Amino acid sequence: MSRKGNCYDNAVAESFFKTLKIELVYQNKYKTKEKAEKSIADYIENFYNTCRRHSALGNLTIEEFQNQLPTN
Repeated sequence: MSRKGNCYDNAVAESFFKTLKIELVYQNKYKTKEKAEKSIADYIENFYNTCRRHSALGNLTIEEFQNQLPTN
């Protein structure tokens, strides 16, 4: 949720939901809510985080980017 009067707080979430809808939701017709939930969870866990490259991360996947971070 964005702070009152600051529309940019929500930009990252809005961008993610736009991508999710274009790449997955609009390409499918779900017969049940459960099937939609499973499909979306699968997309996020098995594609978006592990395979999809993100230009904001230097064209790395989220998983590759996180693996580069130093551990404490």
